[in-house]
Amino acid sequence: MSTNQKSNRATKSGFAHEANEKVQAKYDVEQAQEALRWISDLTGEQFDISGQKDNFYQQLKDGRKLCQLMNVLNPNSISKINPGENSFKLMENISKFTTAAKNYGLSDSETFQTVDLFEQMNLHQVCLCLHALERKAQKKGLSGLGPREAEKNERNFSAETLNQGNSIIGGQLGFNKAR
Repeated sequence: MSTNQKSNRATKSGFAHEANEKVQAKYDVEQAQEALRWISDLTGEQFDISGQKDNFYQQLKDGRKLCQLMNVLNPNSISKINPGENSFKLMENISKFTTAAKNYGLSDSETFQTVDLFEQMNLHQVCLCLHALERKAQKKGLSGLGPREAEKNERNFSAETLNQGNSIIGGQLGFNKAR
């Protein structure tokens, strides 16, 4: 982890420390590598796609690759990508990405907070967001890595059909055995 990013935060202790350890343990190197490979393939930019935590963070921390990705998925969705090393500008890039991802169709629960990436608070959630974005892109016709997103399949049952279900004793209740 980068010491310059986390130096302004107090060390977690007690339950906060335990919760943070659980969050950090969820990070999956293979998922991260798949996400970086997908970004590289779509943007055409060659970079280290190793899924190690430090590399994942280094590749995405400035938000530029994320903004470029969104502009490939949804052209001109992010009009200005901030250059430079100013922390506020880099955080703004990340924020622009999450806003554009929501506009593309991701829900709030599928995105991440800026600090999850910028301060390495929850890189697992960043990875989940990228995989959700990949599924959404696949649904819209682009090639993807993982399974396709399922289509909504609402079912409407008549009152008569619903009432028929009330007369059935379910096997999971344990009353189906002969005494």
